[in-house]
Amino acid sequence: MKASIVTKSVLALLIAAGVSACNQNKTDSKPAASTTAGTTAGTPEIVYINQDSLVSKYDYIKDMDKRLGDKGKAAQSDVQSRQQAIQREIAEYQKAAPTMPADQRQATEQRLQRKGQEFQQYQQNAGAQVQNDQLSEQTKLYEKLVEFTKAYAKEKGYKMVLTTQKGNTNVLFADPTLDVTADVVKRLNEAYAKEKK
Repeated sequence: MKASIVTKSVLALLIAAGVSACNQNKTDSKPAASTTAGTTAGTPEIVYINQDSLVSKYDYIKDMDKRLGDKGKAAQSDVQSRQQAIQREIAEYQKAAPTMPADQRQATEQRLQRKGQEFQQYQQNAGAQVQNDQLSEQTKLYEKLVEFTKAYAKEKGYKMVLTTQKGNTNVLFADPTLDVTADVVKRLNEAYAKEKK
């Protein structure tokens, strides 16, 4: 399932959040040489998460995309149903118009015009509600991932957690030994499975 542009942009913000979260673990008493690629204990200070894998394997994102898709389809179906009802009324009016008295024709046209305007407003509101739902879900996802990344970095002793994705020009190469995606996805899915119970 392809993630939405919004999902990808929210996940891209993890770079900034990861850097910010991991910088909280630094202390001023450490010498500057200790902020290089690894620590003396052999634990790397900088690791990365493959965003494409996270999006495709994290069950929360799959469920979120399904929820948003279902809401979007329901809203679209409702809008189409209302539009078809108005179109039927217009077609019935057009058939009956030649035999209607002028005052009745004018009243019907005004009523149909009002209905058309109400429908346009309803359609705009429905679209706005879908966007609000998406924003709300994306915000929850972002907060969940930032919270997890902070705790994960602290537990593992990482100073920075980056994200990378195919086609991302910010990271041209990353050593595969620094890829913590599998462990992150496993832990996120375990935590999410517990939440769902």
